[in-house]
Amino acid sequence: MSLHPTLQPYADAWNHSVEAISELVQPLVEADWNRRTPCPGWSVRDVVSHVIGLDTEMLGDPRPIHTLPRDLFHVTNDRQRYAEIQVDVRRHHTAPEMTSELEYVVIRRSRQLRNESREPGRTVRGPLGSELTLEESMLRHAFDVWVHEQDLRTALGRPGNLDSPGAHIARDVLLAELPRVVAEKAQAPRSSAVVIDVHGPVEFLRTVRVDIQGRGTLETAPALGPAVTLVLDWETYVRLACGRVTPDAMSGRVKTEGDPDLAAAILRHFAVTP
Repeated sequence: MSLHPTLQPYADAWNHSVEAISELVQPLVEADWNRRTPCPGWSVRDVVSHVIGLDTEMLGDPRPIHTLPRDLFHVTNDRQRYAEIQVDVRRHHTAPEMTSELEYVVIRRSRQLRNESREPGRTVRGPLGSELTLEESMLRHAFDVWVHEQDLRTALGRPGNLDSPGAHIARDVLLAELPRVVAEKAQAPRSSAVVIDVHGPVEFLRTVRVDIQGRGTLETAPALGPAVTLVLDWETYVRLACGRVTPDAMSGRVKTEGDPDLAAAILRHFAVTP
């Protein structure tokens, strides 16, 4: 293997999720491809199109030249418009066309990863002309594909893989955003602490401490007398943090203790994916 050891977990997580997606969609009849998913505005076909598009761009394929229709009301910013191109261009593809293209792209990407010899810190091109390291690109990609696997599982009534390699990468990606959610967006008081207690297939307890300057940091040590404690299961955490459900819809699955206004503000700003 030429892949750098630092990158191997991301390649493994991607492979696990994309193979699961392929197994999920292979037997679907045409009508199932139109099922709505929790990803706003996207059907099963749209989510699979997005996954295909993500991997073609990782391969370095040219992006489609395509003009979006004006009535896509779920598309509200440049990042969403960027992603929607790969989706809309496939909206009239048949089930066999979708599964064939997915299979071909997975074969090509697997070959690319087997031959990947670049260092983790190598700069690569990201969405909208951004630049990021190869490690960050592969981490984000593994995260995206796992989240979209969960979108498909929800739409098709096939739950699973909530503790897969991609799930643990998703945990780390989402936890990294917690200090910003608590300190910047929810404006937690200075010199306070907020505890997040998550149970289920992936379990963790984290404390966000807000210092005297209002900066948030993430710690594993529990806090004494936190301003707010949120207790919820892992699936609910993912769906809230990825903007798949509203806090009101999940109110019965989130237990809050402490300042109710701060708890509400944290949940209101909990979604961190674009």
